[in-house]
Amino acid sequence: MKKIRYLLPIFCLAFCVACMDSSDPDPQPQVPDDPVGQGGDMTMIYMGDFMDAAHPTSGKASADPKTSVLKFTDFKTDNGPLLEVYLATDTKASEFVTLGKLKGLQGDFSYDMPEEIDLEKYQYVLIWCVEFSVNFGHAKIEK
Repeated sequence: MKKIRYLLPIFCLAFCVACMDSSDPDPQPQVPDDPVGQGGDMTMIYMGDFMDAAHPTSGKASADPKTSVLKFTDFKTDNGPLLEVYLATDTKASEFVTLGKLKGLQGDFSYDMPEEIDLEKYQYVLIWCVEFSVNFGHAKIEK
């Protein structure tokens, strides 16, 4: 009987260890000291929804200053002569930087932006008809 009394705790310990599954994820999520991995330099993405101007225009625009890429998602607009993508200070293209010809009338597209573009100044993404100086549609991108 004494042997059973001594073996019982060993049996319980062995049983508990066997029941523990080492493949279970740690219930406490691991949070790195530096979540961005760049000395805490968190990049802010600028985003906005396209709105109609002279023509129906929809979708989302997002700009990442770190990668200098402007993306259109679920984009759609009408066809027109010589449509370009502008980053502008207002919806009238008073001051703008062209990113080139519009790549398509519907879908997802990416455009390279000039490095170090000031997206606080150039807050508007315009679909601009060069021939008639008309804003087809635009998105105001903000943090």
